[in-house]
Amino acid sequence: MVFEALSRLGSKADRILLYPHEWDLEIESTSDRDSQLLVIARDRYDVKLLPVVIPKADDDAWNGSFTKFMAWGQTQYDRVLHLDSDVTILKHLDELFMLPSAPVAMLRAYWRLPSIRQLTSLFILLEPDEMVAQQLMVAASPTVRRKNEYDMEILNKFYGDSAMVLPHRQYGLLSGEFRVDDHRNYLGNSEERWDPKRVLKDASLVHFSDWPIPKPWIMWPHNMIQDEMPKCKLGIGAEGDDCRNKKAWLELYDDFRKRRKEICALLSAPAPEWHAPPQNATEGSD
Repeated sequence: MVFEALSRLGSKADRILLYPHEWDLEIESTSDRDSQLLVIARDRYDVKLLPVVIPKADDDAWNGSFTKFMAWGQTQYDRVLHLDSDVTILKHLDELFMLPSAPVAMLRAYWRLPSIRQLTSLFILLEPDEMVAQQLMVAASPTVRRKNEYDMEILNKFYGDSAMVLPHRQYGLLSGEFRVDDHRNYLGNSEERWDPKRVLKDASLVHFSDWPIPKPWIMWPHNMIQDEMPKCKLGIGAEGDDCRNKKAWLELYDDFRKRRKEICALLSAPAPEWHAPPQNATEGSD
């Protein structure tokens, strides 16, 4: 879906996909979706397919999350833009390749400000370097990395004080921003008025991050979604209730699921069993 969006929006950059080496391009049956989708990416969206051995984390929920470190090994390119798959791309991103040279350019995890100043790994513009690729993979190995240390934490160790910082208002909008009342971290000030329609118009990318709501390819548990989705704000007089956040948020999810069905011929995964999280629980690294 990312490659479809880049193609539709007119991106001129090469598109590459690192995929598990045990997959193949031989479509053996109509149910062989892995091979079908690889062939679609290659033939329809001109994606260069690169089979790799996917590293395994000791936490199943994060298996494959270190694959992005392999992007540093793509030394046939001067620059690589790595994107997570849980995004909706609204504009092509080719302008990023014209930025001044820097080993890495990333976004601030603005939702953690001001108490925590941290880079987020959802969006990485990097200059490939084989030595750095090896160092990152070593840092990610189970014998070296600490418990609860993942790609975001490792990249902050390497680049937290030296990365070029990109504007999150253009490249790092979280879907969860439409579920909160305080937008000062995103806007960067307390004077500007939140306008969800304008925010989406200005954004180049939206990252789906709505913990505890599942990612958009998973159905919502019925006993959870009414409590967790954005709420309308009660209006006074002729203006009526303000449901702009709810409308924008629902449209983002509906659009993702519609495109996933049309492009990938995949329906959403069944909803997981839902248990309300503890009151003091917070979202992990994203």
